[in-house]
Amino acid sequence: MNLQPLTLANEWVTLIPLKDTDFDILYQIASDPLIWEQHPSKLRYQKNVFEIFFKGAIESNGAFIITDTKTGIPIGSTRFYHLNTITNSIQIGYTFFARSCWGKPYNRSTKSLMINYAFQHVEMVQFDIGALNIRSQKAIEKIGAVKVRAEEIQYVGEVATLNFVYTIQKNNWNNDLIF
Repeated sequence: MNLQPLTLANEWVTLIPLKDTDFDILYQIASDPLIWEQHPSKLRYQKNVFEIFFKGAIESNGAFIITDTKTGIPIGSTRFYHLNTITNSIQIGYTFFARSCWGKPYNRSTKSLMINYAFQHVEMVQFDIGALNIRSQKAIEKIGAVKVRAEEIQYVGEVATLNFVYTIQKNNWNNDLIF
């Protein structure tokens, strides 16, 4: 599975492979403290903390900058990571959007693109979501993900925190739920 296909697009979002040159535009979005309010890493709005996050995104070789398909304006980021050939699964996460996109179809559209692409190659998609990130938990449950366990997860350069692990099995995926 190519973790960073050339682009993925639908009527709402276009996912373009993340490049080093995207740092400034992405940090402009990420510098809003309210984006990280429920996240285990509440300080990602600080430039030095975001630099670690961004470096990890580039090194993952699975990260994307998300743009609004209609305007071409960058609105966030996401990534594929931890391809596991033994469990035939991939993780999707590290997703964030400008607050102007909250409550609109951008997150669902992004997840739909990524899940549909992933299910061409794997049987299960997994999401790790901070235990206190109620907004993201509700959003992922709306598209059919099921909470399967809680575990401590340590993100690169960060302290380990309690996360909930959600999964969607290919045979349970109902893309009709997205829109």
